[in-house]
Amino acid sequence: MGGVRRFIVVMLFDGVDLLDVTGPPEVFALLRRETGDDTGYEVALAAETMDPVTTAAGVRVLPDITFDEASRRAIDTLLVPGSVEVDEERRVHALTDPAVVGRVRTLAARTRRVTSVCVGAHLLAAAGLLDGKRATTHWSTAQQLAADHPEVEVDADPIFIRDGGVWTGAGITACLDLSLALVAEDYGEAVALRVARQLVMYLKRPSGQSQFSVPVEPVSTTRRMAELRHFVTERIGEPLTVADLAGHAHVSERQLTRIFKTELGMTPAAYIEAARVEVARNRLETSDDTLDRVATACGFGTSDTLIRAFRRKLGTTPTEYRGRFRRTG
Repeated sequence: MGGVRRFIVVMLFDGVDLLDVTGPPEVFALLRRETGDDTGYEVALAAETMDPVTTAAGVRVLPDITFDEASRRAIDTLLVPGSVEVDEERRVHALTDPAVVGRVRTLAARTRRVTSVCVGAHLLAAAGLLDGKRATTHWSTAQQLAADHPEVEVDADPIFIRDGGVWTGAGITACLDLSLALVAEDYGEAVALRVARQLVMYLKRPSGQSQFSVPVEPVSTTRRMAELRHFVTERIGEPLTVADLAGHAHVSERQLTRIFKTELGMTPAAYIEAARVEVARNRLETSDDTLDRVATACGFGTSDTLIRAFRRKLGTTPTEYRGRFRRTG
C-alpha cells in the first residue's frame, strides 16, 4: 500500500455502545494483518479525559488520547458511535449529550471524512453535519432522527449511506460493512474483500442493502392491529387485498389505511407485501424450494412478482439473497 498511515479517531463517552467502538478497529487491524504493511491506519480511542469509559454493556474501555489531543492533529476519519436509552414502554431513544455534540463539531472541522455508527447519526445531526444530506441510522430511531432534524433526509432502509464526506451506518453490525467500504475507498475493492474473508463476511454488502426485517418488526399497540397482522400471516399464501383486511376489521378501506399509517407508518398494501417478503426470506434461507414455489407459497403468484418485491424492499434479488444468507446443516 505504502504512504502515510491514516489517522482514525473513534469517540468514547459514557454509555456508548461497545460494538460501535470495537467493531471498526477490528476491521482496520485486519487490513494490516492481511497486507503485512505497516502503513494503513492508526486508530485512537479518544475521550474527554484519560479515565476509563463505561460502555452500555458495562465494559470499561481505556482511551488512547483526549479530545484536546486529537484536535491538535489532522484527522483522516472521525468515527462517531452512539448511545441509547429505553423507556418504561421499551421504546428506544437515541441520546445526544450537548458536550459530546460540541466535541463532534470541533473534531469534524479537522477531519477529512466523518462517519457515524448506528445511532451515532443523531450526534452528527445535532452537530449540524447532516443538514441537507441523506443519512441513515438504526431503524428503531429513524423516526426520532427525522422528527428532531427535518433538515436531514432520513432513509432508514440502507445499511450505510455516503453523502459527500459524511458516511452514516445503520444497525450495530453494519459498522463492519461501513468499515469495509472505507477500506475499499482507501485501498481498493480487492484488499477490502480479503479483509471481509477474514471476518467470515463472504460478500461485502453494498450501501443500498436493506436493513432486513425492518418493515414487519414494529410491535402492535392495539388488539385490532395485532389481529389484522395475524390475519395477514395466516393467509399469506392467499390473494389478500386491502378490501379483505377492511372487511375483517369491519372498517372502510380509507379508515383501514389511516389505522395502518398511524400504527405502522405504512399502507395496508405495503404491509402485506412486506409480510410476504419476510416469509419468502425465511424460505430462501431454510429451504431448497425453487423461486416459483417460494412465490406461490408466499402469495406473490409468480417469480417475477417475487423478484420485483425483493428489489423494492431489500435492494437485491431472491437469488442473490439466498446466496448470501442460505443456512446449511
